[in-house]
Order: sequence, then C-alpha cells, then structure tokens
Amino acid sequence: MDFKAQTLRRRTFGIISHPDAGKTTLTEKLLLFGGAIQEAGAVKNNKIKKTATSDFMEIERQRGISVATSVLAFIYKDKKINILDTPGHKDFAEDTFRTLTAVDSVIVVIDVAKGVEAQTEKLVEVCRMRNIPMIVFINKLDREGKDAFDLLDEVEQKLGLSVTPLSFPIGMGYDFKGIYNIYEKNINLFSGDSRKNIEETLAFDDIENPELDTIIGENAAAELRENLELVKGVYPEFDKEAYLNGSLQPVFFGSALNNFGVRELLDCFIEIAPSPRAKMSEERLVEAHEKDLTGFVFKIHANMDPKHRDRLAFVKIVSGTFERNKPYLHVRHNKRMKFSSPNAFFAEKKEIVDISYPGDIVGLHDTGNFKIGDTLTEGEILHYKGIPSFSPEHFRYINNADPMKSKQLQKGIDQLMDEGVAQLFTLEMNGRKVIGTVGALQYEVIQYRLEHEYSAKCTYENFPVYKACWVAPEDKNNDEFKEFKRIKHKFLAIDKQGQMVFLADSQFSLQMTQQKYPTVKLHFTSEYE
Repeated sequence: MDFKAQTLRRRTFGIISHPDAGKTTLTEKLLLFGGAIQEAGAVKNNKIKKTATSDFMEIERQRGISVATSVLAFIYKDKKINILDTPGHKDFAEDTFRTLTAVDSVIVVIDVAKGVEAQTEKLVEVCRMRNIPMIVFINKLDREGKDAFDLLDEVEQKLGLSVTPLSFPIGMGYDFKGIYNIYEKNINLFSGDSRKNIEETLAFDDIENPELDTIIGENAAAELRENLELVKGVYPEFDKEAYLNGSLQPVFFGSALNNFGVRELLDCFIEIAPSPRAKMSEERLVEAHEKDLTGFVFKIHANMDPKHRDRLAFVKIVSGTFERNKPYLHVRHNKRMKFSSPNAFFAEKKEIVDISYPGDIVGLHDTGNFKIGDTLTEGEILHYKGIPSFSPEHFRYINNADPMKSKQLQKGIDQLMDEGVAQLFTLEMNGRKVIGTVGALQYEVIQYRLEHEYSAKCTYENFPVYKACWVAPEDKNNDEFKEFKRIKHKFLAIDKQGQMVFLADSQFSLQMTQQKYPTVKLHFTSEYE
C-alpha cells in the first residue's frame, strides 16, 4: 500500500466526557468490535479483578478512574484506528487538553440521565476553538434518563453545538426496545442479554411498514414514527462537509455497557471521520500528505514498565513517515537523533514498528531529551504551537520524608514534572520546591507514584497561593521591572524551563500588581509569545 493510501486509512481520535459517563467502557467496546480484545474488562466491577484495557496504571486499577491518557490502536474494516482514551476527571484536565492537540476528531460521551455536565462543557469548548469534528454518543440508554429531544436541546444550548441525530432510541430504561439507525435505515433490537452477543439488525427502509408494529409493538412503533417525523422537521440533514469543518455534530444513542449502538457508531465513524488533518506550525501550515516527516511530542510518560524505569515520549506524526533507525532533527536541541525501537501502542503493550504514517502515535524511549511540545523533522525548522502549561490552581510545598532517598525523590519529581502531571516552582527566596497542580487529586497520584515507582516518600505542606503567572517584562533593564523584582521577591519563583513566575497570594494582590507595574506583563499560560 502506498504512502497516500496508508495516510487516508488512518483515523486518530480522542474520547472525551465528564467522569462516569462511560467513556472507558465505550473505548473497551470499540476494541471489542475491532477484534482487538476478546473480552471487555468491567470498569466498575471490583469483585472480579478485571480492569479496563486502557487503565494500565496501578492507581487507576485501584480507583476505577482514568488518570492518564492511553493510546490504543487496532484495525477495523481495513481502517487503522488510533484511540486516545483521556481522563474525564477535572483534576487531570491538563493531560486531556494536551491530548486534544494530537487528535483529528473526537467522540463526546454523554450520560442519558445526567445530561451535559461541567467537564464536558470545558472539553467541548477546547474542541470548538480548534474546529475539531465531533460525534456525540448518548450513553446508558438501558437506564431511565432524560427524554431524547430534551437531551438534544441541552447539547445544543449548553455546548453550543448544532446537532443532527443519526440514530434514535425506541423507548428508554425499562421500556428500551432498541435503536432506529437513521444513517443506515435499519432497526437494532435490544434484549437485556446483549452483553454476550452482538445484536442482529433488521433492514427497515420504510418505517410505515406494518411489520414494525408486530416487531416492537403498536405503541412503540407509533411513537417512533412520530419521533422520526419530528427529527426530519427540526434537525438539518447530515452533511459530511459541515461535520468535518466543525459546524455540525452527528448524534448516536446506545448503551456501551451492553454493546448496544456501538457498532453503528463505529461503522459510521470510519466512513465520515477525517483522515489525518493539516496542522499549523509557527512557520507554516503542514499538510499530512507531505513526504518529509514532521511530528510533535504531546505527552511523556515515565515508568510505563516500572521494572525498566523507562520514559516514553508520545509523538503524533503530522506528515511524512517515521522510520526506525533513521536520523531526525530534534528542533529545540538542534541535533540529529536516531531511534532504534520506536513503539506502537496497545494500552501498556508495546511493539516495535519499522515505519509509521501520518496520524499514528509513536512512543520513543527517552533519556531526558524531550519535553512536551518538542518537534521532530527531517531538517526543516518548525515549531508546533498550542501545547501550553496552564496556570495551576493548587499549590503545596513538597518535603522529603526519607532523607536516605533524596536522590530518588529528586529523580522522581523531575521525571513526573516532565510528563506534565504538575508543575514545579523553585522559590527564589529560599530555594524551596513548590508543586502546582490543576486538581487536588494529582497530589495523591504524585505521592503514590513516587513511592511505588521511585521508592521515595514525600509529604506536603499547604502554600497559600491564588494564581501562578508567567512574567514577561517589556524591558528587563528598566527601573519598573527592578522594583517589581525587589518588592515581590518573596513571591517569585522559577519554573522547570527557567522562566520567571509570580505567585500571587490573592486576586486583590494580582490586580494591584498589574496596575502598579503595567510594563511587567503577567500570563496565565506558559505559551504567551
């Protein structure tokens, strides 16, 4: 298969949602339909110690939540599918935001009973800013929930989307009979036992056919006809172009736990979802079909295999092919590097690949050369933008609880910060280390991983800070900046990249500082050029 055909058969997407909407379950079932796994791990059932394929960190298995993005790849109907399963919990949102820079489309999962939740709104906002094509999957239809039309209204109003249903439920909860697939014009009947076997579908071009009354009952058939009439009148027809440019979002209904509605979603997805898209760099727009390799690091994961202390940099290939043992330019270091064992992923299982194409995610063993946002090319100087560090909302001093293990602690903190799980600030006043995170749960994860992966113990102390702001003076030599440094000395720190950060202790103090020192610009993300 030639380069162009390989590129066109790739589909790289992320799955996003509020925690507990069933995102990891949906990922499992997509893998099941793709023949990538034989049996899905029940994410909720702790009695049977089966866990989701995408939750491979020990802490994820204990908590039953996803705390890191994982990459899963499989082939379905000759399409190469790369799924990035992201954490839903708001405390790990930064990992999810970064992952969204590496996907070509997303599936948004919504719980039928809870509707649109806060975290979904934030994530969809990021996708809308980037015009990422979205498909909405309304999940858990085997439970009692909101009316389908009310949900569609909620999605339009709260998420600011323009939707068109491509499938429609017949009943819900106890009365759930199945789904009418508008896209393929067939009916998929639900029986509570469908977890074990994948349902048969009945072709139904004409819903006026009296046979429908026999199959699902007269009342259900009448209601379905009425609903479909309404769908036709209210919602626009599906238009692939509008979906691809982010102005129309198709909606599917189903129950991931019961394997229901998942095949319809997957079949439609591989047909309409975009193959690898062009990406803007600071210098120019890079098209996927260009022959020269370009790619960027969107995630770093330390200790994927604790026995080997390995660090992997996840690289999204934007254009060209990535070949094993071929030298590529690491743009930030301006040096050429070869990689003898690039990995493709299946959750924590990895295999060495000789060649990868645009849209693929490649794992590179890293000894500390990479940081998030780094670019690899065949020689051209390119910088991919849009992978910032966000201003943390929680701050704590980190202390060493075992003086015999200070080296291990230092190494552990260093590597975990490179992953972007949190940010490290060193106070200029006394050199103490402060960890800033987007969510409080991150502290538990850091403590757990330091102990279990690096044999180092740490304790925390509260550090009252309102916001971290990156400092960008208009002129480093002017008197105003010198006075700012002298007066605010106690509140200044240096981040891991050597940039100066102002740790404001209150909103009032931040506003006063901005008014008093107008030439000293303060930014809430680290990417402010």
